[in-house]
Amino acid sequence: MEQPRHYRLLDLHVDLARQHVMRDGEPLDVQGLSFQLLACLLRHGDAVVDFDTLMTEVWAPAVVNEETVTQRVKLLRQSLGDDGRNPRYIRSVRGRGYQLCEPPQVAEALIADEPAVRQRWPGVWAIGLGVLVLATAGGAWWWHRASVDAGRVDPERTLLNRAMYYAGIGQKDNNERAINLYQQLLARAPGNAPAHVGLSRAYSARVCLYNFPYEWARRAQDEAEAVLRTEPGNAAAWAALGYAHDCSGELSQALRAYEKAVALDPKDDATRASAAYLYQEQGRLADALRANLDMRGDPARVRFRDVQIARELELLGFEEAAERRFRESFQLYPDSVFSNIAWPRHLFLQGRFEDARTALDQALARNTPHVDLYLLAGELALLRGDRAAAHLAFAQAQQLRPQMSLPGTLAALYADTPPAPAWLDGRIAELSKQFDAGAGFPVDRLELALLQDARGRRTDALRSVADAVREGYSDRFYLQTSPLLRGLAGEPAYAEAIDALSRRVAALRAQVLAADWRPADLREAR
Repeated sequence: MEQPRHYRLLDLHVDLARQHVMRDGEPLDVQGLSFQLLACLLRHGDAVVDFDTLMTEVWAPAVVNEETVTQRVKLLRQSLGDDGRNPRYIRSVRGRGYQLCEPPQVAEALIADEPAVRQRWPGVWAIGLGVLVLATAGGAWWWHRASVDAGRVDPERTLLNRAMYYAGIGQKDNNERAINLYQQLLARAPGNAPAHVGLSRAYSARVCLYNFPYEWARRAQDEAEAVLRTEPGNAAAWAALGYAHDCSGELSQALRAYEKAVALDPKDDATRASAAYLYQEQGRLADALRANLDMRGDPARVRFRDVQIARELELLGFEEAAERRFRESFQLYPDSVFSNIAWPRHLFLQGRFEDARTALDQALARNTPHVDLYLLAGELALLRGDRAAAHLAFAQAQQLRPQMSLPGTLAALYADTPPAPAWLDGRIAELSKQFDAGAGFPVDRLELALLQDARGRRTDALRSVADAVREGYSDRFYLQTSPLLRGLAGEPAYAEAIDALSRRVAALRAQVLAADWRPADLREAR
């Protein structure tokens, strides 16, 4: 028998196919494993679902324990506004598992053009080279209040509401639905600013989240700029423009747009966090940490903020505080791609390679694919001396994100047949042109160094490493650990670059320790 698609659980309406949860016409933020857990409970009606069943139906093939299930139930309850001490939706059955408090009812589909009285949607996080812009890498929380005038539904407002709803879900298919609805609205109302802003963000999401070609980021810029030509004070349009530049790897332009958005709307925490990520990439670690701590609303609304803070603490040398945050995020958010890469990468940077490999295997089993997972797998394989496995991992990264430069470079450098000199020269020229035009992140210069070293241009490669540090690259641990850079590590110029980086970070660390805004767990740090 075909499983029902829609359920009612008290005042909740759950669409299993689209992974939506609605209450009183407003979407709830129930995604990933939290949604799968709710769906599992719904399929079992009001029967008690034991831990083994939950672990099999929700987490398999990943191996988890009862504590993981308990923590996920806690997160689901938070998303639903449920109280474990006085549950309305989900009750604990001591020693057995969990049970819905009321029998769920099979329901009719949501009405497609149902107007929302109020809708909140989160911006998505841009993903730069191998790290998040929160998210995931920048977005912005922004509000839209729908209106119903004397019982008459405005069709343009309805299209906008539905587009925003789908865009806020954070899945590829729903992002495409949002794009279609924004385009329909703009065909009817070409001057609709929220539709241009929404379409801009959805185009950027194609690039940053769903591996579309970079041309869509250019189109995203066009949409945001169309609004700013007539509404230069539109904070949401500035945030969307920043996101488009971010997805194109244009750090300076993205940061200027993000800062303009925050100046116009100081309550926009998500865009502040996106700017903080770019501060981090510029080496402005104290500024990045302070911005992430300076949330004006609910910090929990800014996804992956805790991972960003952990990364900043790691770069500043507060390893214990960073590790605690990375580990907790990895345990509590198994469906977060950013948490899944952050913990094994941290272990790798600390030289705990076996632990890193174990954590990486667990992350890969969680089915949250990310290019960095495969890049890390390749580096760990090189540390084991398994060049073939490294090439395979780099090739998987390239297949996942073919428009991204680094995976293709590594796949070629570690193939059985070395790349031709002409190929290396072309790749070097391409990256150099990008930097000359002011694009790219400091970390991208390490890829240039790898190519130059492979071409036999050792002096140029060392200069590229020094340039990366000069422009703000701050990961001393990576420079000392990565097998990719071992060919340069014995050179005096390489050690000088690390020394320069260490002196800069030490000054920033002292600045953080002296600040009254530093995190509570750094109060006793030295």
